[in-house]
Amino acid sequence: MVEQSVFRGTIDFFGRLGIYDVILPFLLVFTIIFAILEKTKIFGVEEIEGKKYTKKNLDAMVAFVIAFFVIASSKLVEVITQVSSQVVILLLLSILFLMLVGSFHEETEKGFFLQGGWNVAFMIIMFVGIIAIFLNAIKTESEQTWLSFIMEFISTKWNTDWFASLILIGFVIGIMFLITGGGPKKTKEKKE
Repeated sequence: MVEQSVFRGTIDFFGRLGIYDVILPFLLVFTIIFAILEKTKIFGVEEIEGKKYTKKNLDAMVAFVIAFFVIASSKLVEVITQVSSQVVILLLLSILFLMLVGSFHEETEKGFFLQGGWNVAFMIIMFVGIIAIFLNAIKTESEQTWLSFIMEFISTKWNTDWFASLILIGFVIGIMFLITGGGPKKTKEKKE
């Protein structure tokens, strides 16, 4: 039998103490809500000696209450824990991908960033990944995840005429969008 390390025992103690299912989700929700309220200035600003300041006391109180409501629900805490751990994996994969791609590019002062179509494609992949992570974390009343419910629905309805018609219509709209250049119009500068 492998002896458990002191650090593993500390992590287990933190788990029994409620750090992972109470404290950390509370701090995460509080921080995100507080940052959004500060950025959007929903409760307005107050002017002190000619400088405008957000109403931090109101922002903090609302963020505090919302964070407590979230940790009061064990289902929400479970979703937050599952989603945040999987988003970190997605972030790690994107960083590893950028490291590999960056190893083939010339180093510049600004660093390396995906350009043009690669940037858009990568953002779409990340968006789809985050949606899939959320759908996999949220469960129906029968304890089936929404992602598995959708995949099962698609696999059972794949051969029906209406589903095939929807796919065809979506494909045709996508092709029309690409052909007509439905994106932002690029203006050409005239050379004199």
